[in-house]
Amino acid sequence: MNRNDRSRLSRHEQLRYDYLLKNIHYLSDKERAELDYLTDRMNELSYEEEIAYSESVDTSYQSYDDPYYESEQFVTDPYYDNQESLDYQDNSAYTDQGLPKYPGSESSQKVTKAAQPFLPKRNKKRKSQKAPAKKGSKWKIVKRSLLAIFAILFLVFGVLIFNFIKGMNEVTSGSSDYSPAVQETFNGQDTSDGVNILILGSDQRVTQGSTDARTDTIMVLNVGNKEGKIKLVSFMRDTLINIPGVSYSDYSYDQKLNVAFNLGEQDNGQGAEYMRQALKNNYDIDIKYYMMVDFETFAEAVDTMFPNGVEIDAQFSTVDGEEVTSVEVPDDLNMKDGVVPNQTISVGKQRMDGRTLLNYARFRKDDEGDYGRTKRQQQVLSALISQVKNPASFLNGATALGKIYALTSTNMSFGDITSLGLSNISSLSKGVEQTTIPEYGDWVDEYDMYGGLGLSIDFDTYKQKLSDLGLR
Repeated sequence: MNRNDRSRLSRHEQLRYDYLLKNIHYLSDKERAELDYLTDRMNELSYEEEIAYSESVDTSYQSYDDPYYESEQFVTDPYYDNQESLDYQDNSAYTDQGLPKYPGSESSQKVTKAAQPFLPKRNKKRKSQKAPAKKGSKWKIVKRSLLAIFAILFLVFGVLIFNFIKGMNEVTSGSSDYSPAVQETFNGQDTSDGVNILILGSDQRVTQGSTDARTDTIMVLNVGNKEGKIKLVSFMRDTLINIPGVSYSDYSYDQKLNVAFNLGEQDNGQGAEYMRQALKNNYDIDIKYYMMVDFETFAEAVDTMFPNGVEIDAQFSTVDGEEVTSVEVPDDLNMKDGVVPNQTISVGKQRMDGRTLLNYARFRKDDEGDYGRTKRQQQVLSALISQVKNPASFLNGATALGKIYALTSTNMSFGDITSLGLSNISSLSKGVEQTTIPEYGDWVDEYDMYGGLGLSIDFDTYKQKLSDLGLR
């Protein structure tokens, strides 16, 4: 049908027909009758006109199951949208058959807008629903939180550094009764897993020129390993080793381990280096750093860091085969006129000050002898590590740590200590894995070159043990 031909359908009839045809699935009974009426009128057209008209009209429509459209989607009626509002019940707008009258045709009148089918509105979001936060605003909140956390950490770290330097300056400035320690020669070597640190305890201030210094504390601390643990190995000082140039031959194990330290101190203060070489030659273990502290410094540092004492469960073996509830231990720090008094330490849980803790760790007069002393030294160090992880103790102890650093002979720089300390904070919660070499009873009593009784062990067995622990 030619759109310009208005001999049979008016312009309004054409628009109405298009609307009804596109919404054929949604028509009411009246609307279907209306569509039939318009269709009959179209049938009056010639065949050629009808074909031309159908090709010019878009008769496509959406089915109910079309997922792109909602099931109640309507096509807007272009005819009704432009009409003035009349009463829907105005019978003058309809024919006797109930069909609408169209403008432009006989007896045509305006059709009300109310006659237009109901068009469902799209669902709108309720005003009560909060609009989702923008990504930018979320990032700003996270950024501010991170900045606050970093600011707090920076402040805490700054306080620690300040107190550490304060404690160190008390020693280096000469305002205390102590002199700063002197760093010894030490040719440290890297190990394959983590960092090995040699810890030595001396009965004298070896860094002040003493050639008679001895050590009964010989430990290797391993940190930063793949397992994320703190590992501590104690070496019994009476273990018989080979010292090249000192032993009877290259195959003779006739020198006690702590002799290496004393020989090194006599050779221009190289006790730590001689001990490193002895552990390498006999146990094949590499050590990167060393830390050496005297007993008096240890006691003062404990009192400064733990003013209320250190909690520990004191344990002793039998004495002359008898169970004990307390023991008398030498109180070396209170020696006067060459006489060393005794201090009584009871068995069980208690708090110890620095002096008592030192005396407890050095005692070896029970039936386990030097092995029992080694165990107590490990227990003391573990207690200090476990209790220093308390933030309050750590903050209060920063000054003490500064003093210890100044009084400790070590090849570790301040940066080394800070880096290792911060990177292994999480390891503190896992405790300390402790090992004693040799294990209790795993030795044969032998004499050294000077007639002293020592411990003969199988070094191949303990080389493998150190390898299994990850220290080699």
